[in-house]
Amino acid sequence: MKVVFLCGGIGKRMFPITEDKFLLDFLGKTLLEHQMETAKEVGLKQFLVIGNPRNIEQIEQITRRTSGVKVELALQRQSLGIADALKSAEPFLDRDIVVVNPNDVFTVSAYTRLLQESRRNSAASYVLGYKVKDYFPGGYLAIGSTNELKHIVEKPKPGEEPSHLVNVLIHLHTKPKKILEYIENVQTTRDDVYECALDNLVKDGYKIRVVPYADFWAPVKYPWHIFEVVKYFLDTSQPQISASAFISEKATIEGKVIIGDNVRVLENAVIRGPVYIGPNSIIGNNALVRDYSHIGADCVVGYCTEVKGSYISDGGWFHSSYIGDSIIGKGCSFGAGTILANFRFDEQNISVRVADEAINTGRDKLGAIVGDNCKTGVNVSIMPGTRIGPNSIVGSHVCLMKDLEPGKMILAEPRYRSLPNEVELDMAKKKELREKLERSRGET
Repeated sequence: MKVVFLCGGIGKRMFPITEDKFLLDFLGKTLLEHQMETAKEVGLKQFLVIGNPRNIEQIEQITRRTSGVKVELALQRQSLGIADALKSAEPFLDRDIVVVNPNDVFTVSAYTRLLQESRRNSAASYVLGYKVKDYFPGGYLAIGSTNELKHIVEKPKPGEEPSHLVNVLIHLHTKPKKILEYIENVQTTRDDVYECALDNLVKDGYKIRVVPYADFWAPVKYPWHIFEVVKYFLDTSQPQISASAFISEKATIEGKVIIGDNVRVLENAVIRGPVYIGPNSIIGNNALVRDYSHIGADCVVGYCTEVKGSYISDGGWFHSSYIGDSIIGKGCSFGAGTILANFRFDEQNISVRVADEAINTGRDKLGAIVGDNCKTGVNVSIMPGTRIGPNSIVGSHVCLMKDLEPGKMILAEPRYRSLPNEVELDMAKKKELREKLERSRGET
């Protein structure tokens, strides 16, 4: 059996995070590497990774350092969805396959449930269904009394869902060539060719079973979904401090903490886990890192900086800053006094604009979402849920309340006036105040 990882798509909802989601780093490994390890736990070691022209070289580098598996690569020249990805890899689909969206994080039980069901029953395909309480912007499954698939409804309007079962893209197909045959005959104007092909298989009498799954599942569709993935990996990991790390005797380390190679934690720094700190990073004097923070490699969390519940990519530099519930891209630098606010006065959930729509994040605490290579000057304030595009600068003393596009610079540019000083000091008041202070000192 071969696991097919779909890595050829482009995340349109993740701006200003431009890194492919499966290339995001968690605990020192890309999400794709974590996915491969999960599959290996159940003995699946034959992998096919479908990439696009922009990321295929990175995928190849990752697979080269993944031991104990056989990996084939296929190229999807345009990001035209699942069906097109499978068509691009047709020569490799010569056996039973498990099609996986590597941007969804799940436990090993997702594989074991599919495999167990395939051994007990005879069907053309097996799809994973996850029961949701609230509306989810994905495909929904209509099923029969014995969990056979009747219909897939892709992204129905809220209130029009056929069930509470969401289609999780971990699908086992025993007839991959038949899937491709049906894909060729689909006629649709929407991005649902693959789902329509499965629907048509059902209409023609092929059996597709829905396998219920209730363990951890975190689809990464928007930037703030990264927080759930961080929490999952930290909760399921073991604490570890590298032997090459330097921890000052005057520093405080509490809770589950993972500290990478050559990390330096200086005097009076406090780290309260769960926390991950990547290789070669420095946690400076009087810094505080806490509450599910994930700090990448080669970062400097400088003097008196507080990082709370944030995901910080490699190469970040910060000084006397507050970074609360934020997502920070690679190579960012914050000037002293930069504050990333994370909480509204009215304590309501924070919305983020995606395209022309304000998306309720479901979070009452969310800071900034900052793209790669951004900088701030001193005493900058960034309001909750604000997005900053890659390669942008927020100048000193700016209070940023709206999103900033990529490659832009925003400056306060105050206009100062020079005027005659017409203020006269009242020396009698000053003398009176001093006498009051002297009397109060004598009374104590």
